[in-house]
Amino acid sequence: MRVYLDHNATTPLDPAVLAAMTPFLADGFGNPSSLHAWGREARQALEAARATVARALGAADKDTVVFTSGGTEADNLALSGAAAAHGREGHLIVSGVEHHAVLYTAAHLNRQGFAVTRLPVDSQGLLDPDDVGRAIRPDTILVSLMHGNNETGVLFPIAAVGRICRERGVTFHTDAVQSFGKVPLDAEALCADLLSLSGHKIHGPKGVGALFIRRGTRLQPLLHGGAQERSRRAGTEGVAAAVGLARATALSLQDQEAAAVRMRDLRDRLECGVMAALSGVLRNGHPTERLPHTANLAFDGVEAESLILALDLAGIGVSSGAACSSGSLQPSHVLAAMGLPPGRVESSVRFSLGRTTTREEIDRVLQVLPPIVERMRRVNAGTIPAVGGRA
Repeated sequence: MRVYLDHNATTPLDPAVLAAMTPFLADGFGNPSSLHAWGREARQALEAARATVARALGAADKDTVVFTSGGTEADNLALSGAAAAHGREGHLIVSGVEHHAVLYTAAHLNRQGFAVTRLPVDSQGLLDPDDVGRAIRPDTILVSLMHGNNETGVLFPIAAVGRICRERGVTFHTDAVQSFGKVPLDAEALCADLLSLSGHKIHGPKGVGALFIRRGTRLQPLLHGGAQERSRRAGTEGVAAAVGLARATALSLQDQEAAAVRMRDLRDRLECGVMAALSGVLRNGHPTERLPHTANLAFDGVEAESLILALDLAGIGVSSGAACSSGSLQPSHVLAAMGLPPGRVESSVRFSLGRTTTREEIDRVLQVLPPIVERMRRVNAGTIPAVGGRA
């Protein structure tokens, strides 16, 4: 049995999503900006998809949704677009555990002359909303904080942060790529002016995402060319991808609460089973204020990379953090920002479940994982020779 527990990196495409997309990869090939019948058919499908995503965010106005190539572009558009709309200087606030799409964009803006404040989190990955209020300055133009962390699953108190920003007249962006479709999201209740999401995290296609832009939010486009997306994102829209994102969104909302309960139960079964079978296992992140499908565990005496490779050989797919950091020798910036010791950071593995995860798969992991960890610990302790040189 092969077991895929890396859904935070990407999810398998739902067959129903593929079926919804297929007509627009064949006969429905029209350019939605064209005036003829082919174009009108494509435009109708595109706008229906936009309306579906808007409704999922609690937005009555579908034109608040701009389709992008994914979460990274949506984050870049939010930060760089807001910065450009305010001129050549100003102050931005992020946290130290943001996705690199936000952190690297903030660093780029910093090199261009914008001031950037990185807020700390505590040892469980939580952020204090009052820290946001204290960090806001007269020249603060944007606060960007993620909703659910991609490595630990920790949920930030985004609604409280949003209210502070709204009261202070500061534009507020939240990266909801990992939480969209898994927990209820209402952009207005969160007081979000900008909100990023992605299709391939919810069993939709890769290469498509969206940015919610609240009416009245100042934002300059990153791409220049045509007047697509109400002149906020030039380029011919990927109609099939947008339709796929909308279908995946609708499917995620159909059983969101039940799916969350089921994934939480499976996640807890995994964590409790691992901790019962092995000593020296610690959970990273807050025990309750987190997404239902993510577990991040540190295995004392084991190198995460070696454990991931050993599990892969056993047919189990897990990771040590963000997929965009694969191949990097750098430790997790998220766990480091939480102040965890280097040894714990380097021994941490992320298990992320999805709608397709089963109890049988979790039980398979509980059968396979403990003996692998025990053997690796013996090898690392020097009590037995390593077979093939590396465990």
